[in-house]
Amino acid sequence: MELLTANDLCCSYGTKSVLHDISFSINSGTITGLLGPSGAGKTTLVNLLTGQLKPDKGVITQAVPSPAAGVMMDDLGLYERLTVWDNLALFAELYRVSRKRIEPLLIKTGLIHAKKQTVSSLSKGMRNRVNFCRALLKDIQILYLDEPTSGLDPATTEKIHELILEERKKGTAVFLTTHNMYEAQKLCDNILLLNNGTIIEQGKPEDICLKYNQKNVMTLTLKNGKKLVFPNAPAYAAHVARLIQEEQITSIHSSEPTLEQVFLHLTGRSLL
Repeated sequence: MELLTANDLCCSYGTKSVLHDISFSINSGTITGLLGPSGAGKTTLVNLLTGQLKPDKGVITQAVPSPAAGVMMDDLGLYERLTVWDNLALFAELYRVSRKRIEPLLIKTGLIHAKKQTVSSLSKGMRNRVNFCRALLKDIQILYLDEPTSGLDPATTEKIHELILEERKKGTAVFLTTHNMYEAQKLCDNILLLNNGTIIEQGKPEDICLKYNQKNVMTLTLKNGKKLVFPNAPAYAAHVARLIQEEQITSIHSSEPTLEQVFLHLTGRSLL
């Protein structure tokens, strides 16, 4: 089900144009990743989608009401003098949901030990996790995540990834921004590559990588240690099939570029 459609969105700050003719859609039960370097316009686009900014031009059509959206951004207001628990308890009351939802989220995000700490004492990464818990407190159909694992250690990043995948399994549409190529390829069903305020490519990660597969070869490693390189073409399929049938192959490696390499090819710059 299509939950959100953006058509020809444009946005500027004063005389500076930030986003140009942005069009895409978000479907339920999918993760859409907005991938681009710092300053590309990712956060501005999230602000448009969540109603915090209005576009200069274009239309956003949503199939769900605003209360059915969860938002995690690092500049969303938390109450500095309140503890982590008290912040989430306050939002649970505002969202009219049970406080029983709080503790499982704190455990899953690795914050249970910090529940009595004031927000003012937290690191940026810990604040991000509190905002992530806040976004998941209520029943949602769309989840917006702006750099959800920024500043997190690998173990906590993995926990956040698990929570994101859980939301997709529930049927939630997830829209996340990142400049982490590994994160995008691991999590996302669809990718939007953003550069200088323009979507330069979009689609499934594997389809994008295949599209720009200039070498288009596969490397076969045999049991005797030899490596064979074949063009990735139908003419060689029978030969490869015979080697597989004879159980001579230990691994097959294709030559698809990474999203990072595709972005570099299209723009001449890296994602970082």
